[in-house]
Amino acid sequence: MKKKTILFVCTHNSARSQLAEGLMRSLYGDSFEVSSAGTKPASVNPFAVKAMAEIGIDITGQTSKNVQEFLGIEFDYVVTVCDYAKETCPFFPGGGKYIHKSFRDPAAVIGTDEVKLAAFRMVRDEIKDWLQKTFAKL
Repeated sequence: MKKKTILFVCTHNSARSQLAEGLMRSLYGDSFEVSSAGTKPASVNPFAVKAMAEIGIDITGQTSKNVQEFLGIEFDYVVTVCDYAKETCPFFPGGGKYIHKSFRDPAAVIGTDEVKLAAFRMVRDEIKDWLQKTFAKL
């Protein structure tokens, strides 16, 4: 059986979409080919890497990519995880289902490293819960 394809998109492809990519690959990697990209990519946030490592998921090999790299590629699902990406995400001809679920940006949290990491943990767990509710039945 051919794996379904999914692309997670957020603005910088540094936090939310990276968390979603790693979680989806961990939870449903047998059923999905998973990618992520950003409308204005930056580097992967080290707090995202740390928050994922805490639950045994290594995303150190993931990189930030521009959504333009994926134009012309068909996806079964294109999922925007922030409002800005939803507004600016290009249309993927031949794409399947578009899903939008906005999550708070943990990279925008100001405070100590512990406060920032706590924000990443919270968003990581919110994304995980949402992925399980949304994709477990597919």
